[in-house]
Amino acid sequence: MSKPRIAIAGFQHETNCFGVTKAGLAEFEMADSWPEMLTGDRVISETRGMNLPIAGFAAAAEVADMDVVPLLWCAAEPSAHVTDEAFDTILGMILDGLKAAGPLDGVFLDLHGAMVTESFADGEGELLRRIRALIGETIPLVASLDLHANVSSDMYELADYLAIFRTYPHLDMADTGARCLPVLQRLLRGDTLSKAFRQVPYLIPLHAQFTGAAPFDGLYGMLPDLEGKGSYCDIALGFTAADFADTGPSCIAYADTQADADSAADQILDAFLAIETQIDHAMLSLDEAVLAAQHDMQRPLVLADVQDNPGAGGTADTTGLLRALLEGNCDGVLMGLFHDAEVAETAHEAGTGGCFQAVLGGKTGLENQRPLACEFEVLSLSDGQCRYSGDMYGGGIATLGKSAALRVAGRNHRVDIVVTSLRNQCLDLAQFTHLGLRPEEYKTVCVKSTVHYRAAFDPIAGGTKAVASPGVFVCDLKKVPYQNLQPDKVRYRTAH
Repeated sequence: MSKPRIAIAGFQHETNCFGVTKAGLAEFEMADSWPEMLTGDRVISETRGMNLPIAGFAAAAEVADMDVVPLLWCAAEPSAHVTDEAFDTILGMILDGLKAAGPLDGVFLDLHGAMVTESFADGEGELLRRIRALIGETIPLVASLDLHANVSSDMYELADYLAIFRTYPHLDMADTGARCLPVLQRLLRGDTLSKAFRQVPYLIPLHAQFTGAAPFDGLYGMLPDLEGKGSYCDIALGFTAADFADTGPSCIAYADTQADADSAADQILDAFLAIETQIDHAMLSLDEAVLAAQHDMQRPLVLADVQDNPGAGGTADTTGLLRALLEGNCDGVLMGLFHDAEVAETAHEAGTGGCFQAVLGGKTGLENQRPLACEFEVLSLSDGQCRYSGDMYGGGIATLGKSAALRVAGRNHRVDIVVTSLRNQCLDLAQFTHLGLRPEEYKTVCVKSTVHYRAAFDPIAGGTKAVASPGVFVCDLKKVPYQNLQPDKVRYRTAH
């Protein structure tokens, strides 16, 4: 009996419709937080052991003795819309790979679920539509999605099975890919799964979506119990910066009968409705952040500059929080990662121990974003190749470009920053330690991240707080200039 032949591919983007720069083909081809575009056998060899859905699926398929046909994998740092050129080129490569693959028994896709292109509000829906049109209705098509997916009815209808991350920070990305395999095996045996889809009528800002505490630990804790009763269930919490009719949380259930699928989906929806007023939307103002930085805890306070998170399409160059801490004479502060290739280049020219005058940040044309002019001392330099040490991205390498650890000079208070040439979310201790900095020795650590930092920084932190410093990833949802939400379906709140 021949082995099942399964084509695998990945195309990942989380789109901030209010961002500054778009994701073109070059952004998908380059390495940044994740590897460069991979094709053919490199899809498997260069993601092996990484916390990626495609790596998890490939490893599980190998154990199951399947014949895996790797086509392509790529991702771009979150940003504004994916260009039509990038979308059509990359999807065209996947479609060409499927055509050239020969007879296939199934397809696995590693997707995000919140891609918006110049022409398609539902990027994944269009991608699945074209792939389904090519492979036909009888070949099983399964896919993994990010916890922040905005699941549409097209995505739900076109895929035979969707598995969604269950942790934020996303520690289970590889596990989610692997969870697709047993369902695919059932579909290959000819089993039929009934399915049910429910969308939740409110939005949740990402800084409130942490799954390591109430109420979301309890919500996700429902899933194993439901699965023990014979259902496959998953939850998406949504990505609020994708201005799209289907933006928002949702749940999907699969079962042997339609009644069981509907029952499981309804139980999850009821739980969502029950926790709405329990969700903590709070953020510190800049004045409150300065006061918090005066703490006397034994371990660092971690302040998250949540609205300038490049992992959600932020520019990573806003100076609001840094300026407030400087003006408040805060001491023992470490902050990163600032995206400013010009300052990083000047630091390399000055050399370790050198001092230079520069204007930091505020260079992406955002309204009311001021650059910070001051003198810097160069503490250390890096080529930006940084191996992650934490659980989330462990096994991977960050490509930061020329980078520098700098100290704001001419002050009695120590304020150190890390500047990079490429945008990267600050979510791993190695992004500081590879430059010789020890975050645990600072009084306050500021990260341009929303929640992902918690996997690495919680173990050293005396506490964590989200800060409402201006940026293009707006977390006070009443201030987001949405144009495309369904007004009769979606409501949103600020802090109660």
